[in-house]
Amino acid sequence: MDLKQIGYFVRVAELGSFTRASAALGIAQPALSRQVRLLEVELRQSLLTRNGRGASPTEAGRLLLAHGRGILHQVERAREELGRVRGALAGRVAVGLPPSLARLLTVPLTRAFRAQMPDATISISEGLSTAMQESLVNGRLDVALLYNLRAGPELDAVPLQLEELFLVQARGASRAASRPIGLRAVAKLPLVIPSRPNAIRMQVESELAAIGCRPLIAMEIDGVSAILDLVADGAGYAILSRNAVKSSVKPASYLLRSIRDPALRIQIALASSAQRPATLTLQATQQLIRDTLAALMTGH
Repeated sequence: MDLKQIGYFVRVAELGSFTRASAALGIAQPALSRQVRLLEVELRQSLLTRNGRGASPTEAGRLLLAHGRGILHQVERAREELGRVRGALAGRVAVGLPPSLARLLTVPLTRAFRAQMPDATISISEGLSTAMQESLVNGRLDVALLYNLRAGPELDAVPLQLEELFLVQARGASRAASRPIGLRAVAKLPLVIPSRPNAIRMQVESELAAIGCRPLIAMEIDGVSAILDLVADGAGYAILSRNAVKSSVKPASYLLRSIRDPALRIQIALASSAQRPATLTLQATQQLIRDTLAALMTGH
C-alpha cells in the first residue's frame, strides 16, 4: 500500500467529502479520487460510499481508517525520532483557539514555538468551541483550547483554568459601574450575547436557570469584536472574560463589573483527539500552550 494513498483516504474519510479533502490537501479533486480508487483496486475493497452529500467509509473503509491513522502516526513518529537524532522536533501542528484568547495567545505562542521547535511548523486558527471539537475529531486540528468541554470518547481533555466572566458596559454608562453586581440584577439587563451553542451563552443561561431567572436578550451576535462595538454604541451589555475585552481594539472604552451571587466562571480545557496518539511535537506544543496560558492568566 502507498503511504500517500493511505493519507489521502484518511483525509477524505475524516472530512466526509472529496471536495473538502481536495482543498485541505491542495490537490485537484480528480487526482485525489483516482488515487483513492487505485487503493480500492489494490485492496479489492470498496472503501468509501460516494453520494451527493459527500463520502462515508464502508465497513472495510472504517477498518482501514483505524489502521491508516495508526500507520500515519507511526510514520510521523519515525520522522520525529530521526529529527531528534539531529537534535530537533519536526512536523506540523494545527492549533485551535477561541476568539477571546486568540489575540492574546497567538503571538507569544508562535514566538515560543519557533524558538523551541525551529524545524516544526505551527498553524493557528480561531473558532468557537463546538466547531473546534468537530475539527479535532475529523483531523483538521491537532489540539485546541475549548470552553466547558463535555467529556466524550472521541476527545482527550485536560482542564486548565477557570476564567471569570464579567458584565461589560460602555464607559460612563453608570455611576455604579465599578461595583459588583448580583446575577439576579444581570438578568434584568439587555444583553448583547452570542447565539447558541456558544459556550459563554450556555454558561450564562445555565447559571441564571439555577437561580430561577432567564436572560434578557437584546441582540444575538456571534463575534467578540461586533459584540463590543454594539456595547460601546449603547445597544446593551455583554458578558465576557477580562482577556476578551483586554485584547479588543479599544479596551479603555469599556468598564468591567464583577458578577456575584454566584460568580460566573467558565472552564478552559486543552483538548486533542483520542483517536490519534500525540506525537512528540504535539506533546511539546501542548506544554507550550499550558505555559503560555498560565503566564497570560497570571500577568507574567
